[in-house]
Amino acid sequence: MNKTKSVTLYDVAEQAGVSYQTVSRVINQAAHVSVKTRQKVEHAMSALNYVPNRVAQQLAGKQSFTLGLATTDLSLHAPSQIASAIKARAEALGFNVVMSMVRELTAETCRSAVNSLLSQRVDGLIINIPLEAQAAEDLLMVCGNVPAQFLDVSPSLSVNSILFNPAEGARLGVEHLVALGHRQIGLVTGPLNSVSARLRYEGWIAALEAHQLSPAQMEEGEWSAASGFACTHAIMSRQPVTALLMGNDQMALGALRALNERGYQVPEQVSVVGYDDTEDSAWFIPPLTTIRQDFSQLGTASVEKLVEQLHFPDAPSRVAVLPVTLSVRRTTASPGNSDTSAALEQALIALARRVGKI
Repeated sequence: MNKTKSVTLYDVAEQAGVSYQTVSRVINQAAHVSVKTRQKVEHAMSALNYVPNRVAQQLAGKQSFTLGLATTDLSLHAPSQIASAIKARAEALGFNVVMSMVRELTAETCRSAVNSLLSQRVDGLIINIPLEAQAAEDLLMVCGNVPAQFLDVSPSLSVNSILFNPAEGARLGVEHLVALGHRQIGLVTGPLNSVSARLRYEGWIAALEAHQLSPAQMEEGEWSAASGFACTHAIMSRQPVTALLMGNDQMALGALRALNERGYQVPEQVSVVGYDDTEDSAWFIPPLTTIRQDFSQLGTASVEKLVEQLHFPDAPSRVAVLPVTLSVRRTTASPGNSDTSAALEQALIALARRVGKI
């Protein structure tokens, strides 16, 4: 049986009517190739089912057309949505994506994740891990000459990054509740060793202080619904508040469950504001008022900016800040004026639940 001859770069050049050097420039996404010529080459590659030999390119020190993504736990909604958008945009631009997931946020695990991706000869890295300034700079040193985009660092850090404005997101949540008439506002943060959680918390404090307010209560949790559930129970068992600002939407889901178990009506008695506007938040009961961060936009833009870095490696570092907006749904309202009988009813329900009568 005759062995099928593999299609070569020269075959593509002949099919497209160009030189093999031009085909090579198109494959390597070099500049100064006209759109018309690029399309001719791409059509020829498609017609001949030509697939570039990525391994050979790597061994020759050329582009691998592979991007690395170091990310936090993909069981959380936000990182998984960002990863999906990154993969989709990368594939549209002709790149593969390999991932390394970090579950415990330590310097060692972050460095290990980046080294794992570098060992696969990636062209560039997207790092979606919450990092303090020194930790980000340390990872940048590990990357060496490989370009990197950071998605979860402080906007004040001078590295190539693209991120949302945490101060603006926090301010929008506080302003919304204050405008409704709330003054007893509780905070449920993510883990404060996470830069994103801390920046949201600092933004809430600054926005409250602008209205001569301080948090009525505060609990630090993790990013999960279970954590939001436990933190909300803790707050409402001490001194009930009229509104809660939650670290993310998953924590807000846990808060809604806890408030329901304690007999509070949302939003008539307690308002809840989430953070992220993940895909599921519009389907909560009630639909969640939250701060919208467009994760699809973030993932898409991070790939585009990283590819731009590949083409212009000597360009200065840039920080791109994406806008956030308030999505008002049905978990916020003006604080209710509970009369004595309603308050008594609430107290009896809470007491009955504690003694297991209902």
